[in-house]
Amino acid sequence: MSATHPIVRPTLAERRKQETRMDIARTAARLFAEHGTAAVTAEQIASESGVALRTFYRYARTKEEAVEPLLATGAQRWLEIVAAGPQRVPTLPELEEAIQTSLTFEGAPEDLETTRGLIHAMDDDPALRTVWHRINLEAERDLLCVLTDLAGPTEDPLQLRLLAAASAGAIRIAVEQWASDNAPATGPGAPADLAVRSLRALAGGIGH
Repeated sequence: MSATHPIVRPTLAERRKQETRMDIARTAARLFAEHGTAAVTAEQIASESGVALRTFYRYARTKEEAVEPLLATGAQRWLEIVAAGPQRVPTLPELEEAIQTSLTFEGAPEDLETTRGLIHAMDDDPALRTVWHRINLEAERDLLCVLTDLAGPTEDPLQLRLLAAASAGAIRIAVEQWASDNAPATGPGAPADLAVRSLRALAGGIGH
């Protein structure tokens, strides 16, 4: 996700693998949201995804890990927006704008509602919570790499770490709170609104 590294386009075979992995992720997420993780098996996910169980295990070691591509989509979009911006460390208003863009789920209402159901399902499944927290931790690490690439020689590494932690934390808190409140996808209480409010509270003293 470096801002300075060239973009490598995936091959057709790689795109097909990505599509298969996302199809499995959406199926697993839907089943977990509808029935809870305990009632869903890897065999069921594979069957409803239209793949063999052996194929399922090529893409995920456990049924909980199968949802990772869906949950990681927002973080990937957010990192791409930040990396494509001005070639310097973004200001807080610029980060707020990037958050609003990445958390505006136009055209993907089903994925958004499925994500809400997954957040609810995490209450009863430590393994699913582990996947969620790992994705958020990796998003923070990847954001720090992007910010480091964008930083000038006078930038304080500690400030960059704080900015990455505040940004990633704001998004995680916002999505969890939105799911808990059963709030709408847009407007007050939506993920974008809550994330901007959280970032202002967490990063107000960082100085960017």
